[in-house]
Parts: sequence; C-alpha cells; structure tokens
Amino acid sequence: MKRGFYTIMTAQFFSSLADNALFVAAIELLRSRQAPEWQSAALVPLFALFYVALAPFVGAFADARPKGQVMFISNAIKVVGCLLMLVGVHPLMAYTLVGLGAAAYSPAKYGILTELLPPSQLVKANGWIEGLTIASIILGVLLGGQLVGPYLSAMLLSVDLPGMNTGIDHAAEAAIAVLVSVYVLAAIFNLRIPLTGVTPRPMPSNPLALLPDFWRCNSRLWHDRLGQISLATTTLFWGVSGNLRYIVLAWAGAALGYSTTQASSLVGVVALGTAVGAVVASLRMRLDQATRVMPLGIGMGVLVLAMNFIDNVWVAAPFLVLLGGLGGFLVVPMNALLQHRGHNLMGAGRSIAVQNFNEQACILGLGFLYSLATGLGVSAFAAITGFGVLVAGCMWLIARWHRHNERTHPHELERLLEIARRDDLHG
Repeated sequence: MKRGFYTIMTAQFFSSLADNALFVAAIELLRSRQAPEWQSAALVPLFALFYVALAPFVGAFADARPKGQVMFISNAIKVVGCLLMLVGVHPLMAYTLVGLGAAAYSPAKYGILTELLPPSQLVKANGWIEGLTIASIILGVLLGGQLVGPYLSAMLLSVDLPGMNTGIDHAAEAAIAVLVSVYVLAAIFNLRIPLTGVTPRPMPSNPLALLPDFWRCNSRLWHDRLGQISLATTTLFWGVSGNLRYIVLAWAGAALGYSTTQASSLVGVVALGTAVGAVVASLRMRLDQATRVMPLGIGMGVLVLAMNFIDNVWVAAPFLVLLGGLGGFLVVPMNALLQHRGHNLMGAGRSIAVQNFNEQACILGLGFLYSLATGLGVSAFAAITGFGVLVAGCMWLIARWHRHNERTHPHELERLLEIARRDDLHG
C-alpha cells in the first residue's frame, strides 16, 4: 500500500470515532435538558437524511477539490456542529449540521481510494477501511459512554481554566468538548493526505445543474452490467446493517430478556464479526471475483430468520459473530467493485454520492417498514421473520439478475471483468 493510504486510514478512524461517541453524548445532552424521548430517536434519521438530500451536490463537491481538502472541510463542519451544541443551540439542529459534514466526508473518503490505488489493491484497501471503521464504531460508542459516565465526567468538569468561564456544566457538554479535539486531530491528518494527481472536475456555476447530472450518474451506474449488481448488493447490505442494531436490541429483549444496556453489547458482537469478515475478504478476494459472494447475502437473511430460535446467550454470541462475518465478507469485494465501476464511469466522488444516496434511502425505507410493523403491534419475532425473508428474497433476485446478465451479455461482462483484472485498462 502507498504511504498516503495509512494517513487516510488514520484520519478516517479518528473522524468515525468522534462521530459515534458524539451520538452517545448528544443523547445524554438531550436527556440532561429533559427533552422528550422522540428527539433522541430523531438523531439517527436526521444524520442519514443529508446523505440522501445532498447526494447530487456532495459528490460533485468531492470531485471538484483534492479529496484531503474536502475531508478537512467536512471535519471542520463537524467541529462547528459540536461548538453549536456547547453554546446552547438545540442539539437536533447542531447534530444535523454534523450530519451535513459526514455526508460531505463520505464521497471523499471512499473516492480517494480509486484515485490513489490501482484496481488490484481496492479489495484489500476496502477491507482495511471497513474493518477500521467498524472498530471505530465499537470504540466510539464505548468512548462516548465513558465520557458521560460518572468517573470521567467528574474529572472533566473539575478542570478549570484560569480567568475563563467555559459554561460547561454537564457531563454531556464536557464530553462534546473533548470530542472537538478528536475532530481537530482527524483534520490534522486530513491535511497530510497526499495529492493523487487526478485533475479536479469543476462544479457548475449553477448548483441546480447538478440535479440532472446526478440522475444521469445514478442511471449510468444502474445500467452498467457489473455496477448494477454491486450497487444493488451494497444497497441491500447497508440497508440491513443500518437497521440491524434495532433488530438485535428488540430480539435480545424478547428472546433473552436483556435490558437495553445488556443488548447493546450484542450489537458490538455483530460489529466485531463484520470487522473479521471484512479483513478476511480483503486477504482472500480479488476484484474480478466479487460477484461470487452473493450467496452470502441469502445466508444473512436465513440467519436473521434463525434468530427466532435462539434463547441462550452462549449460542447467540457466536451466532451473531457469524452473521456479522458473512456481512463483512460480502460487502468488501462488492464495495470495491462498485467503486471501481463508478470511478471508470463518472469519477470517484460522484459514484460514491450515488452509492450513498441508494444505501441511505434503503436504510430509511427498511427502518420505516420495521418501525411501522412494530407500531402496528407486530411482535419482535414476526417482524424479524419478515425482515429475514425480505433480505434473503431480495438477494436471491439480485443473484438471478446477475445470472441473466451472464446469459444475455457474456461478452460485455467479460470485457468489464478484464478491466477489473488489470491496472492499465479503463472503461
């Protein structure tokens, strides 16, 4: 790997670590102000909403500047969101601004991989990025919990700056102040990301002109014989993963009698399995072999169904590791293939924006369906059954779609796979 790749990984780790710790701190801040519970629940959709709403613009923005610079600006926006929380702006409004920074960060974070590395290294690079991101999710949630806990918060609140009243009086505010420094650390690494030599694509003077351009890019990726399969697979995977923590929490309460605190540890078990699967895939899979992992998506749906028959934590823990491992092994090569096709078709930033739009829309759609089912009184077991059937069925349809392409467009697929095998071809 090129040295710049490790700088990207370090910046991504600290930025994601702060994102996940900030989520916990924002919830605690709302509770300390005695906000209604729906406001805490609204943090997640508000964060995801900007990935969908701003998708036509953030991809073009990422392609118009050096990616390291875009990542620096995005982290700066997150810092502003944190500071707004500390000066009394409503946490939902401030956290929405952090979501804006995250939405702008993502196309640059993944897009720079296709600019910096040849196709032969994309699967490995994605494996390390995904594994590191999942590790930062686990550690970020733990960090946020400890920062708002009684021990560390007491230490932080006892710190006084001579001659200065910071106005920080609650554990959540002290935690957010610490996380500002983590975002600043990530921004420092952003500035050390090397230039890739790719010529930026200027944004149009009228931003609304990006809307038809975005839909053209979206259409091109969905019509590409490999891009459509990888996009459909990753969209389904992230739609499932984005809602899996809620499913695991509901299942753990119904099947194991766990409290929310106990059940949250099982969410970390799934993330751990995903990290392991991602790293294994990065070591064993090549870009042109990505479509071979599709049966694992069907397996994920079957495993979600099997959750209904587990009522013992000693069985549940390895089971959830396996569930996460299948997901990690599935998404890494598919994600790399999608980035490769998107980079060839329209540029890295725009392709990642299209990917984010579809994946975050799936998260919102599946989350709405799951919430609607539980709101209508459907039991956790029935809702999990429906979710598992939906996942396995959709993945089976995607696999049939690919087999249809192999029968009807064999020469086109072989041409695209040959481009994936070689670092000196484009198209």
